[in-house]
Amino acid sequence: MSTRVVDTSKSPYAKLRPVPVEEVELKNGFWAKRLKKLREVTIPSQYELLENTGRIFNFRRAAGREKGGFQGLVFNDSDVYKWVEAVGFLLASGFDEKLHSVVEKVVNDICAAQDDDGYLNTFFTFENRAQRWTNLRAMHELYCAGHLIQAAIALRRATGDEKLFNAAVRFANHILRVFGPDGRPGTPGHPEIEMAMVELYRETGDHRYLNMAKTLIDNRGKGIVGGDVNLIDHKPFRQLDEIVGHAVRSLYLNCGATDLYMETGEREIWNVLEKLWSNMVKCKMYVTGGVGSRYDGEAFGFNYELPNVQAYAETCAAIANFMWNWRMFLASGEARFVDVMELALYNGVLAGISLNGKEYFYVNPLADRGRHRRQEWFECACCPPNVARLIASLPGYFYSLSEDGIWVNMYDENVARLKFRGEEVSIFQKTDYPWGGRVEITLGLEHESAFSMFLRIPGWSKRVEVSLNGSKIDEKAKPGFYFRIDRIWRNGDTIELYFEMEIRKISCNPLVYENLGRIALGRGPLMYCFEEVDNTGFDVWDLLIPEDATLRAEWVPNLLDGVTVIRGEGYVQDSDWKQDSLYTEIEASSRIRKVSFTAIPYYAWANREPGAMCVWARLMPKTV
Repeated sequence: MSTRVVDTSKSPYAKLRPVPVEEVELKNGFWAKRLKKLREVTIPSQYELLENTGRIFNFRRAAGREKGGFQGLVFNDSDVYKWVEAVGFLLASGFDEKLHSVVEKVVNDICAAQDDDGYLNTFFTFENRAQRWTNLRAMHELYCAGHLIQAAIALRRATGDEKLFNAAVRFANHILRVFGPDGRPGTPGHPEIEMAMVELYRETGDHRYLNMAKTLIDNRGKGIVGGDVNLIDHKPFRQLDEIVGHAVRSLYLNCGATDLYMETGEREIWNVLEKLWSNMVKCKMYVTGGVGSRYDGEAFGFNYELPNVQAYAETCAAIANFMWNWRMFLASGEARFVDVMELALYNGVLAGISLNGKEYFYVNPLADRGRHRRQEWFECACCPPNVARLIASLPGYFYSLSEDGIWVNMYDENVARLKFRGEEVSIFQKTDYPWGGRVEITLGLEHESAFSMFLRIPGWSKRVEVSLNGSKIDEKAKPGFYFRIDRIWRNGDTIELYFEMEIRKISCNPLVYENLGRIALGRGPLMYCFEEVDNTGFDVWDLLIPEDATLRAEWVPNLLDGVTVIRGEGYVQDSDWKQDSLYTEIEASSRIRKVSFTAIPYYAWANREPGAMCVWARLMPKTV
């Protein structure tokens, strides 16, 4: 079986196709440790929570197997589906009989809840049956259906399971009858079904599903879900020129539209996607890759509206950012999209799960006074299983294929055995990325073969060196692009990459007023923050970093499961501030004193005792 994150192998307008998850084994490196934790801790604990919070009970109740009322929120089915999808990816990476038996039980409960006409949603049974399809704006029926379809496809590709897949097809056919050519107009308040329908088309070859996805996208802006900007229903999709609305909904819609573009080649769709991407990256994305700045509506704000303490930056939105940029890359082959994927993954997404694998952030601020802590679960628990399914699927993002050759998108210790042009090409990648910038890629080939190797050069690296079999390649590798090597490859050929990992002092567009006169620190793909626990004797919110400060990176193996920290010297301004007053005159007695500071990767914050945290520190300019 073949488990692809998005299967574009037959998509006529996709430039690239992904590599199946099972063809890449992450070994001993940064992400391998997290996959191990996911398999051993996160997935079992989430299963217990899905049971204990009634989410799986709801399926048994709908099937008539248990008595009682519906438990939780109307869209709770989707949390179960995302968990099943995560398990599908894990089973593809390495079959586990115990895990397989658990997911089989869950699948049996899901399928038993399906109606004879194919409808499947546990809230709309018994007393709520008459409400089916009466409120597309708020009731998330199509959203849940989309997650069911994606879970069923992932599980089928991993294990050959047809039971859940057949149930998903029956539900998809029910949706076709209700909203297809002979049905009534519809579009979801929360996009998700669009990309699922395109993937179901890719899985089955049935054009009705592709046409359904197109219809759902075309129906936006017609007031079907109220004409609301937050639901991206205020304009037809092809008239959008600014990324707005609920961040996850907006980005999921863009995922579906990008999938549609890769099947139809409609240039107008691509032009809109480019406008929306440019607006997001240049005006509305946090330095962590997080998006969605407003608590109000979990939405994108105005251009440059990027508060720090009040940042919403939902974990699901960072995941959606990753998902959309993956599709934009597959459609174009452009490294800028993978750069954003990497930024969001290592920072905005990874911060969403604790180092112990059992606690989660829903909201990801960039500054805090010690009150924001991860939780074991949420009433609205969309983020925990979403993090799980993304991390479980990670092996499928490291490489992609085109007619010309093999594309290396991401870097971490791994062994890949790729099926390319009817033969197997092995790739052995050695690196301590993201802590170090040296990568060694060795090819294993049964026969000599002429093709291209495309190597992503991260946009953050100012100096890059590329060597082949020990000899430096003189041609300059440009950050933010792919470096192409054409040759007849032989068994044992080795490419060596060196990405300079200087510590970067990052400034912000002055229109983001909260960051005016401030800097953030980055190294490699990681963004850093200052936590109180590492910086005693002063408030990290008061830290001043000189413009010409000397900063140094230091590996600390016993800190936060092993991290490279950034150390340096800065200043704080002490004063005898009267705590009982809101305003006071500047005091001549206030003084500046020198302090040593430590910054840790942003993803690792809030894993120790509570305390103040900030990403952006005040900058002390050089005096003239």
